[in-house]
Amino acid sequence: MSEHAHPNPNATDHHDEHGASHGSMRDYVIGFLLSVILTAIPFWLIGTHAIADKGTAALVIVAFAMVQIVVHMIYFLHMNTKSEGGWTFMALIFTVIILVIALSGSLWVMYHLNTNMMPMAHQMEQVS
Repeated sequence: MSEHAHPNPNATDHHDEHGASHGSMRDYVIGFLLSVILTAIPFWLIGTHAIADKGTAALVIVAFAMVQIVVHMIYFLHMNTKSEGGWTFMALIFTVIILVIALSGSLWVMYHLNTNMMPMAHQMEQVS
C-alpha cells in the first residue's frame, strides 16, 4: 500500500492532504445560484432602464460584480481563513493590496500626465 493511500478507499470526504475542503455539491449549487442571480439582476436593471442615471447604473453593476467575485472566491475557489492555515486568504489580501496600489498609482500618474503634459488644449481655449 502506498504511503499516501487513504485508509478507507470508499470514503467520500473532500479534503486534500493539507486539510482544505474541496466543497460539496450543496456549496457548488449555492454558488451557481448566487452567480446566476448576481448576473441576472444587473442585466434586468439595464434592460428595463430601472436606473436612469448612467453613472449610478455603472456603480451598481460594479457593486454586483464585486459581490460576485467574493461568491466565486468562497464557493468555487474555497478561499477562507481556515484553508491551508489561512495562507490562501493572506495571499488574497496581499494580492488585493498590490492591485489597489498599482491601479490607484496608474490612475494618479495618468491624471497628472494629462493635466501637466497637455498644454495645447488649454492654450487653444485661451486663443478662441
